[in-house]
Amino acid sequence: MIYKSQKLAKVSYDIRGPIYQKSQEILRSGESILQLNIGNPAPYGFHAPKHLIDAVSSQIEKAQGYVSSNGIDEARTAIRDNAEKQGISGVSEQDVYIGNGVSELISIALQVLLNPEDEILLPAPDYPLWTSTVHLFGGKAVHYLCDESSNWFPDLADLERKITPKTKALVLINPNNPTGAVYPKELLEKMVAIAKSNNLLIFSDEIYDRIVFDGVKHIPTASIDSDVPCITFGGLSKNYMATGFRAGWLVVSGKKHFDKSFFDGLDILMSMRLCSNALAQLAIKPALEGVQEIDELVLPKGRLKEQRDFAYEKLISIEGISCVKPQGALYMFPKFDSEILDIENDSDFVFDLLTEQKVLVVQGSGFNWKKPDHFRITFLPSIDMLDEAIGKIGQFTGKYLKDRQAVTA
Repeated sequence: MIYKSQKLAKVSYDIRGPIYQKSQEILRSGESILQLNIGNPAPYGFHAPKHLIDAVSSQIEKAQGYVSSNGIDEARTAIRDNAEKQGISGVSEQDVYIGNGVSELISIALQVLLNPEDEILLPAPDYPLWTSTVHLFGGKAVHYLCDESSNWFPDLADLERKITPKTKALVLINPNNPTGAVYPKELLEKMVAIAKSNNLLIFSDEIYDRIVFDGVKHIPTASIDSDVPCITFGGLSKNYMATGFRAGWLVVSGKKHFDKSFFDGLDILMSMRLCSNALAQLAIKPALEGVQEIDELVLPKGRLKEQRDFAYEKLISIEGISCVKPQGALYMFPKFDSEILDIENDSDFVFDLLTEQKVLVVQGSGFNWKKPDHFRITFLPSIDMLDEAIGKIGQFTGKYLKDRQAVTA
């Protein structure tokens, strides 16, 4: 028999895991599903700005051959200039690396950094790609808690308690997936100070940096202290509704703390996959320098803002469901009261919701949240679809509530 490698033992990605696979079986059978499980804008009617499409379509001939492994020069310059506008200083084009989405670049950066048993501090809950990739490359994922009662901001005391001599880096996801938290400057200053005093590299995942609501401002982590080593991740997938382009980048700052061998490692791994999608790279400069259509979507009366508000109000109207209103990103991370609803397992909850109501969400434990009492939804769907889907969630939890009341009686 041929078995999978042991290095995959702790690797999982429940966003497209067994429950998602079950949903595909249901779809193949001809039934429809209300899908609130994934932040993929295009199926919900969000499209890349026309000037991006035009820029790419008019330059197809330029993308026929391999390009530089680290990225096309004009795209790297545009990313460098954008970083400078955001207050990230000391960055040159050579400190910018372009990949097939942020996912690939997370994998490459962690491969370069990690030795066996090195520890990486990650938020709980987190985007699960981070945890799985740490495990895949022989590291140990150590989760610091984020506090639901404090807008899902990191618990700094818990974070500091979990730093050991083996800790190599601190991961921030801001705006956060799955909670929608956006970290204020004062909090970022404290987190950066902790990293600095413990000689930690910061990985700052900022793929949703323009998707913020209610006047909240996103502050790039690397802008807090230019002396702290930081790798910032961004891309076209979310801000520019171009997930299929697979165009992401990382920006290295605080460069004096990196040995030349670190950059040699990045160069080797970037070269081994020859180059990232050349056609998508041609969209980066017009994206960053053109009209920012996303800004309209997050303002009052903007579609994303209205859908977020509607989904939030609809969710918290369900007995036994609570939710911290997200300040950014495309998700909500509701909690069900297991005592009121008599639900003890979030995976069972999500599976039964799918099979009985044909509504697909993701269990909270899929985001490395240890208590089985949360689930994640995206508010990308139209208000009509959100109304129907969240209404079905309410019907479903109502069944659990009635069952419990019957037992109590």
